Amino acid sequence: MLKNILPLSFIVGNRFFGIFIVLPVLSLYALNLDGANEFLVGVLLGGYAITQMIFQIPFGTLSDKIGRKKTITIGLVIFIIGSLICANSVDIYTMIFGRLLQGMGAIGAVATAMISDFTSEENRSKAMAIMGVFIGLAFSLSMILSPILSQKWGLGGLFYLSGALSFFCIILLYTAVSSEPKVLNLAQKIAFKKFLFQKNFMIISITNLIQKMLTSIAFLAIPLVLVHELGFLKENLWQVYAFSTVFGFIAMGLGGFLGDAKGLSKAILLFGVGLFILTYSIFALSASLGFFIFAVVLFFVGFNLHEPIMQSCATKFVRQNQKGGALGLFNAFGYFGSFVGGILGGYVLHNYGIFELASFCSIVCIAWFFMLFALKDPREFKNLYLDKNIDLSVLQGLNGIFDSFENQKAKVVKFDTKIISEEQILSLLAVK
Repeated sequence: MLKNILPLSFIVGNRFFGIFIVLPVLSLYALNLDGANEFLVGVLLGGYAITQMIFQIPFGTLSDKIGRKKTITIGLVIFIIGSLICANSVDIYTMIFGRLLQGMGAIGAVATAMISDFTSEENRSKAMAIMGVFIGLAFSLSMILSPILSQKWGLGGLFYLSGALSFFCIILLYTAVSSEPKVLNLAQKIAFKKFLFQKNFMIISITNLIQKMLTSIAFLAIPLVLVHELGFLKENLWQVYAFSTVFGFIAMGLGGFLGDAKGLSKAILLFGVGLFILTYSIFALSASLGFFIFAVVLFFVGFNLHEPIMQSCATKFVRQNQKGGALGLFNAFGYFGSFVGGILGGYVLHNYGIFELASFCSIVCIAWFFMLFALKDPREFKNLYLDKNIDLSVLQGLNGIFDSFENQKAKVVKFDTKIISEEQILSLLAVK
């Protein structure tokens, strides 16, 4: 498993690194570009997300048809071109165009789907935990390196670095990752529009939307408030991010272990939302530098708890033969949230202030907390592994049977333990 999961996790981590490396300083440096203001900087932050949102579903669906590797390669090439445009931008509008182009390389869902292709659901928690470690490393390193490298290389240097790492990922994809496993799908496809009416998939997708919206708002507001309102030195921002990411990285590993492996995914999601509520409440009320930095730490912990849990949960609520497209839709929700967060955050900060923005976020978090209670516990789904010679046609359309497919080793039936038991399935199949 590790042979493929490690390089794929690096590619996913690099994808996050390319996003995170500019976030801590983008709002500060972009204000110095020709024609820039707070609103246009918000568009810059959110514009990347809107093209990611638009292209996640096409890329995910394309990967179900032509394969994951080819689709990932196309996306990485597009991202590299966008990075080069951003690196050479002297005005806000050119950089916005480059960010929009970066976002068109929407491979996040494809890479996650490929990781899940190489693992069974019983081992997927381990794979997602490994992916989570790489995401956590990317997040931590980018938070620490961003202020330091931007001082030395400028904002353009960060975009050059993102492009170079993406080129390395293309090489890694074809030298270190095995050929894609072949899977024969036995269940009928669900009409794609019906995903919009599947309660659990929609709840986890909306969770991704809200979390990413709040993350964009946080990265827009944190450096501006620290530097412009609380007198913190811009060159010392890395210290706040480094301190916060230590706790965030620990939370990433702990959340991945307790959430999926121990069956506490839903509880971890709820706890993370509680931390977001506390974070934005402090943002709204605190004029103290110490309390504001404490809230930044809480935000990093909440974000890192959520990230691997959400990705893992999303794979549990979709069928094998539509994983790429479904994860594309899931990621599209997240990037739409990033877009809304960038635009909304920039508008409110420009016209009102941090109190109004943080108060709005706190209210959203409270509503989000109560919505999550309706999410089905993912551990209620189980997989039953059967001999390849067994005929599964009798299970088609049966209530409680979520999915069925054949991989290289066995036929697999995924079922809802709250509706049907393993013994009942074996009885219907006349298997002793």
